[in-house]
Amino acid sequence: MIEVTDVLTDPRWSPYLVGLGIGVLSWLTFLISDHPLGVSTAFARSAGMVERGVRGPEVAKKPYYQEHPPTIDWEWLLVVGLFLGALVAAWLSGTVRWVWVPDMWAERFGAGAGGRLAVALVGGICVGFGARWGRGCTSGHGISGVLQLVLGSWLAAFCFFAGGVVVAFILYGAS
Repeated sequence: MIEVTDVLTDPRWSPYLVGLGIGVLSWLTFLISDHPLGVSTAFARSAGMVERGVRGPEVAKKPYYQEHPPTIDWEWLLVVGLFLGALVAAWLSGTVRWVWVPDMWAERFGAGAGGRLAVALVGGICVGFGARWGRGCTSGHGISGVLQLVLGSWLAAFCFFAGGVVVAFILYGAS
């Protein structure tokens, strides 16, 4: 018999159990908030909060922030919960490791943290722009959009997986 502590301390959780949990969370999100599960709007709201801190209240006049006010809401707290949940899961499994440059990156591109941080910054900007342009992020399209049978979300999910396969071949080769 599987103990709950065994599941929580295992470094690799069952994808079936995790998928079931995400499905239940998606269903509850629709039931409670009548809103799909996603996180990209929380990052846009965070950018608005930073901009409001720098530029002041005139930020609220922007059309985007009139539709999505820069405030802390349940999606924003979901992002915090995702980070904390991942940290707790890694800590319980004994796999927490703080590194500036992962081993695979160091082997392929060198151990300098500057290049890694530059690529992370550019990649983050591209992902953020793409999530806003595509009207949702990977979790929004791949989980909530597919759940609602949205054709664009099915196409997006296919592209996410195809892109992941291409990147895996680039990073790991055809071994």
